[in-house]
Amino acid sequence: MKREKHKWKPHKCESTDAENRGGATRSSVEAFVMKVERRGSIDQLELKKTTGNRRIGLKQAKSFCISKRQVWDAYKQVMANKGAAGVDRQTIEAFEMGLENNLYKLWNRMTSGSYFPTAVMRVEIPKDDGRRRPLGIPTVTDRIAQMVVKQLIEPELEKHFHPDSYGYRPGKSAHDALGSTRKRCWKSDWVLDLDIKGFFDNIDHELMMRAVRKHVEEKWALLYIERWLKAPIEMQDGMQKFPQKGTPQGGVISPLLANLFLHYAFDEWITREFPDVSFERYADDAVCHCKNKAQAEQLKHELEVRMKEVGLELHPEKTKIVYCKDDDRRGDYPETSFTFLGYTFRPRRSKNRWGKYFINFTPAISNKAANAIRRKSRDWNWPLRSDKQLEDLALMFNPIIQGWINYYGRYYKSALYPTLQCLERRLIMWATRKYKRLRNHRRRAAQWLNRIARKQPYLFAHWRLLYAAAGR
Repeated sequence: MKREKHKWKPHKCESTDAENRGGATRSSVEAFVMKVERRGSIDQLELKKTTGNRRIGLKQAKSFCISKRQVWDAYKQVMANKGAAGVDRQTIEAFEMGLENNLYKLWNRMTSGSYFPTAVMRVEIPKDDGRRRPLGIPTVTDRIAQMVVKQLIEPELEKHFHPDSYGYRPGKSAHDALGSTRKRCWKSDWVLDLDIKGFFDNIDHELMMRAVRKHVEEKWALLYIERWLKAPIEMQDGMQKFPQKGTPQGGVISPLLANLFLHYAFDEWITREFPDVSFERYADDAVCHCKNKAQAEQLKHELEVRMKEVGLELHPEKTKIVYCKDDDRRGDYPETSFTFLGYTFRPRRSKNRWGKYFINFTPAISNKAANAIRRKSRDWNWPLRSDKQLEDLALMFNPIIQGWINYYGRYYKSALYPTLQCLERRLIMWATRKYKRLRNHRRRAAQWLNRIARKQPYLFAHWRLLYAAAGR
């Protein structure tokens, strides 16, 4: 008697008929890439006891129910975010060359429980204070796997996060945090500006997994999160280090895990212990609003103890108590300014709706951010681009300049003008190298650019602000 050939039947978790399951239909590209292989190993693994001989019957061949749609959606998100290659030196473009096989292998390993992350590549980027910030770059495959878990657990975690937590959350931005800080500084006289030292490198794994288990029920998600936390880190000299704490700053899922950790380490604690203290937190940077100096000092002391309990430490230099000085609060204290999310909050001359000037405690672009913009624009080597036309320079640099204006021009926009004028001076230098009749004549080059800006104010993103301000 001949054995019948095995005929593949789609499992409820892997049906390709999305419409019958109430889901969205798949695109032709997705159907091609994530097509179903005719293998018995595609069915899900389910163990059933048989009668009598205690044997286990193999009905499925997968341990975890992860749909191919989840992997496909995660891939599209990672592709949109782009990013550098990991330790395998595989870029997103190289990954896409074997897209079908790469996505299938990842899905096959994740559903069978045989997925293990590769080492995270450690890179260091320079900071303004001369030190270097360590970043961990996972491979493209690991980023897609992390995105699968992130998209699964994020909606559930969002239900529990504090409304004054703004970092790396959907529907919330740094401008939202700055706007809330600005309003609360008008109401409260004192601010505790705090920063956690080496936060991402010092997260306790045991406490982290305890928080994850409280909200995540899927066993495969718990398994892979724990593996990511323990994944080796490949240093720049090629040596591998196995971390006992921390999560790589640069991983897809790291910001979500960091928010969950600080939700219990900071947000829930301060709400319970200091219910009358409002705050804004963006990742490991936070600002707390206090009624008086004594309360701020007490909060700082209690926070130092709390951070030690969870294995963290407040930065001794960046954590400080600040007095919100303005026309109505004229006390004399050593600290009257702080920097939060690239904005410096300090007393500034402002004009009210009736045209009267007064001193207001308000944010504007920080000196650190302004210097970073100047350094970035200097790296563009404007004078050496004499082969380009003015329109070419606009196409090259306008997206970046517009991004600076959009972010740093939200509050107290006039503080941004000196930095934008630096860009204009570089344009003048370019003009003196480009045209012989303008060589060694900066004033003439400035007048030439001024005439063009009056006719074409939208050619460069910063012209609309500079020349509009000059015409007032």
